[in-house]
This record gives sequence, C-alpha cells and structure tokens, in this order.
Amino acid sequence: MGASLLPDLGTEILIPVCAVVGIAFSLIQWYLVSTVRLDSSATTATTNSRKNGYDDSLIEEEEGLSDHAVVTKCAEIQSAISEGATSFLFTEYQYVGIFMVAFAVLILLFLGSVEGFSTKSQPCTFDKTKQCKPALATAIFSTVSFLLGAVTSVVSGFLGMKIATYANARTTLEARKGVGKAFIVAFRSGAVMGFLLAANGLLVLYIAINLFKLYYGDDWGGLFESITGYGLGGSSMALFGRVGGGIYTKAADVGADLVGKVERNIPEDDPRNPAVIADNVGDNVGDIAGMGSDLFGSYAESSCAALVVASISSFGINHELTAMLFPLLVSSVGILVCLITTLFATDFFEIKAVKEIEPALKRQLIISTALMTVGVAIVSWIALPSSFTIFDFGSQKEVKNWQLFLCVAVGLWAGLIIGFVTEYYTSNAYSPVQDVADSCRTGAATNVIFGLALGYKSVIIPIFAIAISIFVSFSFAAMYGIAMAALGMLSTIATGLAIDAYGPISDNAGGIAEMAGMSHRIRERTDALDAAGNTTAAIGKGFAIGSAALVSLALFGAFVSRAAISTVDVLTPKVFIGLIVGAMLPYWFSAMTMKSVGSAALKMVEEVRRQFNTIPGLMEGLAKPDYATCVKISTDASIKEMIPPGALVMLTPLIVGTFFGVETLSGVLAGALVSGVQIAISASNTGGAWDNAKKYIEAGATEHARQLGPKGSDAHKAAVIGDTVGDPLKDTSGPSLNILIKLMAVESLVFAPFFATHGGLLFKIF
Repeated sequence: MGASLLPDLGTEILIPVCAVVGIAFSLIQWYLVSTVRLDSSATTATTNSRKNGYDDSLIEEEEGLSDHAVVTKCAEIQSAISEGATSFLFTEYQYVGIFMVAFAVLILLFLGSVEGFSTKSQPCTFDKTKQCKPALATAIFSTVSFLLGAVTSVVSGFLGMKIATYANARTTLEARKGVGKAFIVAFRSGAVMGFLLAANGLLVLYIAINLFKLYYGDDWGGLFESITGYGLGGSSMALFGRVGGGIYTKAADVGADLVGKVERNIPEDDPRNPAVIADNVGDNVGDIAGMGSDLFGSYAESSCAALVVASISSFGINHELTAMLFPLLVSSVGILVCLITTLFATDFFEIKAVKEIEPALKRQLIISTALMTVGVAIVSWIALPSSFTIFDFGSQKEVKNWQLFLCVAVGLWAGLIIGFVTEYYTSNAYSPVQDVADSCRTGAATNVIFGLALGYKSVIIPIFAIAISIFVSFSFAAMYGIAMAALGMLSTIATGLAIDAYGPISDNAGGIAEMAGMSHRIRERTDALDAAGNTTAAIGKGFAIGSAALVSLALFGAFVSRAAISTVDVLTPKVFIGLIVGAMLPYWFSAMTMKSVGSAALKMVEEVRRQFNTIPGLMEGLAKPDYATCVKISTDASIKEMIPPGALVMLTPLIVGTFFGVETLSGVLAGALVSGVQIAISASNTGGAWDNAKKYIEAGATEHARQLGPKGSDAHKAAVIGDTVGDPLKDTSGPSLNILIKLMAVESLVFAPFFATHGGLLFKIF
C-alpha cells in the first residue's frame, strides 16, 4: 500500500496556510477597490495614471454635470441600495434563525433517540468488532456542525452582498475613464467574495474536524459522520437565501420592466420608475448573497461526502491523516491556483475595448482549469499512497493514486465543458440567442416558443458531460470517486464566484449610471460589462447545477452505505413509488417558486402603476417616486413566500424516511436528482437566452440587431416580455432546484442512523 510522501505535519500546516492566504488576498482586493473614492475629492484621488486602457481624463463635457454632483448622486444611490439589501437580509436571517434553532433541536432529538439517548459506547456501524462513541455524541456533534455550517453560509452570503454594494457605484465612476478601469473594479470585488467564501469554508471545516477529533480520537467513522451536519447547515441556509432572494429580485424586476419599459416606454433603471431601487437591491440579495450560500453549500457537501466515504476506507481504518484530508488539500491548492488566475484578469492583461471583456472572463475559466489539473496531479502524487482501498457498498475496492487524480480531473474538465455549452446557448454572440431575438419579429409568442426550445436543447451536452464524469469516476473509485469529481468541479470555486459576482455588480453599476443621469457613452460601457456578466452568471449557474448533480449522487451513495441498503432495486414497489414521487418534487417546487414570483410581481405592478397615475409630475421627472413602498412589497412577499418551498424540501426526507423507510427514500432521492437536474439546466438557460436576446436588440451592434430595434419597437417589446417570463426561471426556480437535490440528499445522510433504526413505520404496521 505504501505511505504518502507528504507528512501529516505538512498537511496540518498547508491547509490552514492556504486558507489564510485566500483571506489575505481577498482583503488586498477589497483595499484596492476602496481606493476609488466616493466623495467630492474623488477626482483628485483617482486621476493618477494607471494601466488597463484609456487615459484618465473624465468625460466631463459629455456629462453636462459637474463631477461633484455626479459623485454625490452615485454615493446617494449606492447608499439606498446598500441599506435596502442589508435590511432585507437582516429580516430574512431573523426568520431563518428561528428555523435554524428548531431544526438543530430536531437533529439532536432524532439522532439521540437512535440508541435511546444512551451514553454507552456501541459497536461501530461498519466494523462490529470495535467499540465506537455513542449515538448521542453523534447527535450532539452533528447539531454543532449543522449550526457551524449554517452560520458560515449566512456570513458568506452577507459579506458577498456587502462588497457588491460597496463596489457598484465605484464601478460606475471608473467607467468614466474607460471600460478597462470599470472592469477591474467589478472583477476585483467579485474576487473578494470568491476568495473569502472558499477560504472561510475550508478554514471552518478544518478547525471543526480538529476540535471534534479531541473527543472522537481514533473513531474516525463517528467523527466524519457528525461532520456531515456542516453540509446540511450550509445548504439549508442557501435554500432560503436562494428562494427568498430570488423572489425578491424577480418581483421587483418584473414590476419595473412591465410597467416601465412596456407600458410607459421609459429606459431600464430610469429614476422615475418606483421599482428601480428594489430591482437593484434584488440583484445583491438574490444573485450575490443567494449564489454565495449556494456554492458554499455545494463545497461543504462534496467535502463531507468524500470524508464520510474515506473514513470507512483504508484511509480512515489505518488512520492516514494526509490521505484522509485529500479533499481539503485539493481545495487548498484550488485557492492558490485561483489566486494566480485572478492576476491574469487584473494585472497581467489590459482590457482596452468592449469586445475584450467576454474573452477575458472566459480566459479565467480556461487558465484556472488548466493550472488546477497540474495542481491536482501534484497533490495526488504527494498526498496519496500509490495504492489504497475505497469502500464500495460493503466491499473494499483497490484504487491507485493516478485513478483518483483522473476522478478529480474529469469533474474539473466536465465543469469547463458545461460552462462553455451554457455560454454558447446564452451569449448573444452565437446563433441560438440570435435566433431567439429574430423570432421577436413576429411577437412575444414565437419568442417564448423559441426560448423554451433552446432551453430544452441546451440540456443535452451538459447531461452527457455529467454522465461521463459519473461513469469514469465510479469505475475508478466508486462513490468516493464521484465525490472527488464534484470537488474537482468546485475546486476553482474562488474564480467561478469572482466571475459570477462580477455580473450583478456590473448590472448595478449600469443602473446607477442611468439613475445619476450620466451620458449615454458611460451607459454603453456599463451595458457591455453587464452583457458579459449576464453570460458569466449563466456559466456560474451551469457550474452550480453540474456540481449539484455529482454532489447529490455522492451523498446518495454515502446515505445508501450508512443506511445499510445493499441494492436499490427499481422493480420493488417501495423503491418505484419513491422514484416517481421524487421525480415530481422539482415540478411541485418550481410551481411554488414561480407562483410566488408571479403573485409578488402582481402587487409590484399594481403599486408602480398607482404611483405613475397618482403622483403629479412623476413622468416628467419633476417629482420623486416612493421607492420605499416597492422595497417593502418585495421584502414582505419574499419572506412570506420562501417558507412553503423551503418546508417542502426540508420535510420530505423526514416524512418519507420516518413513515416509508430507507428504500422508498432512496427512490425519492434518485427521482429528484434525475428530473431536478434537467429542469434546472433548461430553466436557467431559457431565462438567460431571453435576457440576452433583449440586450442584443437593445445594443444594436449588428445590422441584424438594428433591423429588430431600436428600444421601444414591437420586436423589442416582445423581447422584454420573453425576458420577463424568463426572470423567475433563471433567477428563482432554476438555481433553487440544485439546492433541492443536494439538500434532500445531505439531510437523508445526516438522519440515516434514525431512519435505519426507526424508519418505515407504515410498513411495520401493515
């Protein structure tokens, strides 16, 4: 078998050092963003000659406004957006906090009751000859790790929102000096969020493992079983963040677009529109805070799934610490790789023209994937023995270290393929979106038909990429291989999040430029940043969905092993009823979230219409709209409406496992995974394509686009309707579905000891 080249002490130093480096790098990026001043001395503070395109002369003569007035106006708008986002998140976290405490008590009671709250040692689950810590200890430590994961997830989302609202106006002001400067501010801000989240997630998990080890000692099976609560905490918070934030942002967006652009014919983000502040707040609470919590959840769960399987393999049985912590070492190297990759966007290459933005972001994905492949090869060589055994449903499978490297690499490259396929179907540089835009000539109906067809078609290649990853990684290293493939896809999470957060920041920057009355040239620059950001947001969602599929399958494997199910036979009625019900759940969940957006948007449309009809001088720009009422409508609707979908996801595994048993629950998990992934990809890509088809017409960059335009034409109005229909698909239902499939799987794994002991009450009665 042989030992690993990297000593245990090296591992214990390397992991926290990489995490601290990631945090330090994010703080440096934050400092660099803060050098753009948001006060009247901004002109003097930012006129030093810097690289990255365009000289630093401001476009004063086009502004028709004094620089001082522009900066003051931007600062005011930024402050309003930041306050709105902060107050919404605080309200959301109060409700979620109550749930968190209640669910923690539930974990304690359910898992504690497995051995009747006994404090005596018990035979180990996978080796009855040895004595392990009592079930009550697992209950207590699972509860603690659940709370840790929940708090880390909330903090990740909140910090992401804070940096985004800090950077949006700064991006707008830098756009006066050229698109290169604005790009750098937006991208650095995204990097702050990406690195903080990746490093925090790694550091908290590493510290938790070491603290738990003080109690568990050599009982690594019990230790890593209780650590799975960390993933459950992260994902349960992400669910409420994604659904609540998604409902908030889309209610405001739909209301602002339908009344403002379609009925009143005013531009997007026009300050006369009462829903405009709520719309910009929504970008931060949905796309930034929600996405941050979501990807943190994926990262925590894939790490936990890998650690659980490793703890009952030769790594755990022989107490090989370095090999055991291989998943954390991969993430540590990922932080260093992403750090180097980020420098390519901010320091090594200059962006001088609009057309260079999208290639620069795509380069980030390619560079990080290529460097990470090398990084994983090195880690696999130094951290793993040349051969070892992996738990494979009751038996031990012999695996070589190069096979495990290929498992991680296949996940890594599958992520890149999914990213590029998503880009092809959602970027207006390619024919699919241009065809959707062209269909607007004959009205909204054909636009909707073309958009839906595009979404369904865009599922094909990502599913093949996921299927090949599963086959290769499972063939080499069973369920551990799949968990490592998921971790491979998420190993460049810092870069992925930086690219993803860049989009909403640019979107906000464009809104602030419009509201501050800046010239059309500045709006063109922020629009170009935003259009690239739209595509990268779709790529980010593709990554999140692809990794969710692999993560939930790995968790499913860990659950089946823990619940002592030897085979999941589809032909048995217990499993098949679970399968068919599980496949229905994503539709039920989507129906709830879509209807929530619809009913919230209905109230928003009525309020925006009321203000236009009753406030004298609003259309003429002589009176100010009542922004606060629209913000309140979005907040109230999202808090109220996020509870039923959240309850559906959280209660399903508990009810099925308790009343129908582990076989039926395994069917439910498989069904939800298979149907949820397809719906999530098609919903996200349909919405993204409609959005960019509208932007394609608005930009009028090609002869074809100019024939369809300009803004306000019939084709443009049809495109706006398509975009409005797509909003809840791409920003509420689609992204939330990947949390549904992961969360049900990790919850089932955490409660597996209870279900295996006391589950299936109905079948026991009859």
